[in-house]
Amino acid sequence: MRVPKKLLAKIAKERIERLFQLAEENARTHPERSKRYVQLARRIAMKYRVRIQKQWKRRFCKKCGTFWVPGENFIVRLKPEPQPHVEYICLECGARYRIPYLREKLAQRDKQNEHDEETASKS
Repeated sequence: MRVPKKLLAKIAKERIERLFQLAEENARTHPERSKRYVQLARRIAMKYRVRIQKQWKRRFCKKCGTFWVPGENFIVRLKPEPQPHVEYICLECGARYRIPYLREKLAQRDKQNEHDEETASKS
């Protein structure tokens, strides 16, 4: 008897979430164990074609698999040029990740405008 794909995806998401929680707990004391948890979580996500949540996606290096601990094994910088972006630099392998934040600012501004319009129409 086959297991439905939705059920498999749900189980995979739960396992991925738990593995990232374990990686976060062990990042300072056992970095190699933490790296292994990230590796397993990524493998599960790829196998079952499940997206890793945004909160976890930006917490590890995609090149070497290190779970990032702020101030210990990665650097965060805000760069205004050429387009405004946040830059993460892994201190283990030197990989750089750039995430534009202008788009996010515009999305927040749009949400705020919608919220303001709703409250104005109610009163």
